[in-house]
Amino acid sequence: MTINNTKVVNLNLKKEERVLDFSDFQKQNIKFDILKLQEAYNQIVQTKKFDDGGGVTHFGAISLTQIPGDPDSIKGNKARGVYWTKPDKSGNEVSRDVEIDESSYSEFIKDYENTYFKEVYDILSSRYKLGRVRILLKEPRSTLSWHRDPEPRLHIPIISNPGCQWLLIMLQNICLLMVLYG
Repeated sequence: MTINNTKVVNLNLKKEERVLDFSDFQKQNIKFDILKLQEAYNQIVQTKKFDDGGGVTHFGAISLTQIPGDPDSIKGNKARGVYWTKPDKSGNEVSRDVEIDESSYSEFIKDYENTYFKEVYDILSSRYKLGRVRILLKEPRSTLSWHRDPEPRLHIPIISNPGCQWLLIMLQNICLLMVLYG
């Protein structure tokens, strides 16, 4: 797997040297029925619990795809995968977790084929090269640390608390917010 580091924001630059590049954020011309997504979510969580990714606090994942014939490919830290973060005041970026080949996750899990998620998966896979497809849980009053992922991601909010916001990027007092309603 090769990682394109040319678009990484260098947080160590002086304020006057920073150049914002929002080209990685792209609105997609695609819509899904939020009520059907919520119904499919409720259907799945009646029979499946969230994987805590190997004991990570405030994180949960239910994988909808796996490596063909390999149910272990969706367990433990493989529910998360590699990402990079700056965990301390040194500003040095470090890798966390294990590298996985996203493109290998091409088998939609049979237990979920009769849900609206399968229809969404079929539509998305006809337009994009997909990797892992997961339902992710972020518990109330918890946050993600500043991080970057090894590949582009598509996020579809399904359920959120009123007023919940995802802060996607914040530099020089400029914010890009994705407000979640649902």
